[in-house]
Amino acid sequence: MHLSDVTHPNQLHGLSVHQLEQIARQIREKHLETVATSGGHLGPGLGVVELTLALYQTLDLDHDKVVWDVGHQAYPHKLITGRYNDFHTLRQKDGVAGYLKLSESPFDHFGAGHASTSISAALGMALARDLQGDDFKVAAIIGDGALTGGMALEAINHAGHLPNTRLLVVLNDNEMSISPNVGAIPRYLNKMRLSPPMQFLTDNLEEQFKHLPFVGDSLTPELSRVKEGMKRLAVPKVGAVFEELGFTYMGPVDGHNLAELINTFNEAHKIEGPVLVHVATVKGKGYAIAEEDQVGYHAQNPFDLATGKAKPSNKPKPPKYAKVFGNTLTKIAEDNPKVVGITAAMATGTGLDILAKKLPKQYIDVGIAEQHAVTLAAGLAAEGMRPVAAIYSTFLQRAFDQIIHDVCIQKLPVFFCLDRAGIVGADGPTHQGMYDIAYLRSIPNMVLMAPKDEAELQRMMVTGINYTAGPIAVRYPRGNGVGAPLMEEGWEPLPIGKAERLRSGDDVLILGYGSMVYPAMQTAEILSEHGIQATVVNARFAKPIDEELILPLAKQIGRVVTMEEGCTIGGFGSGVAEALLDAQVPAQVVRLGVPDVLVDHATPDQSKATLGLTPSQMASTILEKFQMAELSTNTLQKAQ
Repeated sequence: MHLSDVTHPNQLHGLSVHQLEQIARQIREKHLETVATSGGHLGPGLGVVELTLALYQTLDLDHDKVVWDVGHQAYPHKLITGRYNDFHTLRQKDGVAGYLKLSESPFDHFGAGHASTSISAALGMALARDLQGDDFKVAAIIGDGALTGGMALEAINHAGHLPNTRLLVVLNDNEMSISPNVGAIPRYLNKMRLSPPMQFLTDNLEEQFKHLPFVGDSLTPELSRVKEGMKRLAVPKVGAVFEELGFTYMGPVDGHNLAELINTFNEAHKIEGPVLVHVATVKGKGYAIAEEDQVGYHAQNPFDLATGKAKPSNKPKPPKYAKVFGNTLTKIAEDNPKVVGITAAMATGTGLDILAKKLPKQYIDVGIAEQHAVTLAAGLAAEGMRPVAAIYSTFLQRAFDQIIHDVCIQKLPVFFCLDRAGIVGADGPTHQGMYDIAYLRSIPNMVLMAPKDEAELQRMMVTGINYTAGPIAVRYPRGNGVGAPLMEEGWEPLPIGKAERLRSGDDVLILGYGSMVYPAMQTAEILSEHGIQATVVNARFAKPIDEELILPLAKQIGRVVTMEEGCTIGGFGSGVAEALLDAQVPAQVVRLGVPDVLVDHATPDQSKATLGLTPSQMASTILEKFQMAELSTNTLQKAQ
């Protein structure tokens, strides 16, 4: 059977181990070919090929449910659930999503983008099954560091309290999240990986029992208890921990041995109550370059399969915002030993790997644990340190309560640096940084700022470190800067809440925030071609808003446009409209940003065009909303 013939996972039933191995090779070939061409997550999926095939051969996917954690592990799942022919469209507009998506396939039983959610969701499904009198199996696959997330541990705690609830948890243990896992739990798991396979020992023990006189093929209750007692003595600490929490523990199992996996899963399905199967895998398995550099090949832009190197760009690009952030913070930290950078398992993505290499004592990786990261930062701040929590916008959402309760209420000077704010592209709705302006702006004591370019980010880094009156946050986009000249040192902090005027005009006031400042300037140029002259302001701060500059201009001009790369509900534009209303400034307001929709996977440029956020589209919207066509015609006639 060829992989392209597999359109339903139940077609794996009855296949031999040899046939499954052939399909495994084809999955890796298709996986590598696709990611090398269009980019995507590489290492996670390569590591779970055999795990996926073995598990699915032991399940009936017309009835049974599988929940994947951090859905970028699930590329093999997609390839055997009817998406082979469309897999070349991976992460492209209107193509196959890079994560699990309920609307994409009946086999995507639960959406997954963020980590540590699978056990909770699977347990909910198992409880629903029991309450409704159904009879199907539920399996959760958790891995890529997700077990370090507190939510996963909460779910394990709950599931272990339900001895009659059938639930299979498969721990895909590859010793990695994006970077190597940190913390006590991964350390113990590593000890477990290096221990003799417990299942072999207990199976061998049972065989020896069966050869005793008068025992035969079945064990008496007394001998079963002896076996269980011997098993507990054989289980190293990690297995014992899971068993004490109420799980039947099986493993560690070789995650690339199909026969061993199939046997283990079949045995696990027979057990009543929660079961945890510990599977030891290799991230990037089958592609030597990815196996050797598991951090670098977690995800890749298009690359050459033979060399593993990225395909050359046609022209040099400005540095990425994350690199500017990392370099700037490291220089600041060299002069200030109180500065500590904190990441939640995203050192490379945020640029904090630069700080980690240069000043390891001023760097903390808490693992996938954003809630802990925020309260840890609060504790550091309470003792006079200058914590810098560098967390993607979408991931900081997970710590909303901690931001309010542990930081803002206590007015502690934590500096939040929100990478990948705004439209992020191919990762889709789970990763878009749409909501940070709205969810942070609503909290008392919080200061919000966003740079128009990478040079202004440097100044905002100094501003954030120097600000000690309470918490402060800066947001910046994914990817490369705009090419603004950078300074090596000597950055001046910005006055809190002060904007800057970039252009003057009497017809419309455009307020750009962060990444939308340059598009605001381009929009103004287009309007000028229609005879409409715009004042453009780089707002810099969404909270506090520079009312001293903005209110008089709004009153004088009477037409105000706000531009932001985030949700319009509760966002920067809402803040401006509220300020105008409170000051009773009689101005018309148009808010341009992301409306009340989820932004699907596509390139950022494609998403902006869909949302009407290109300069030409925004210019047209301004002319239409303010009914400025007549003004434009009269102005042009006068100019002629």
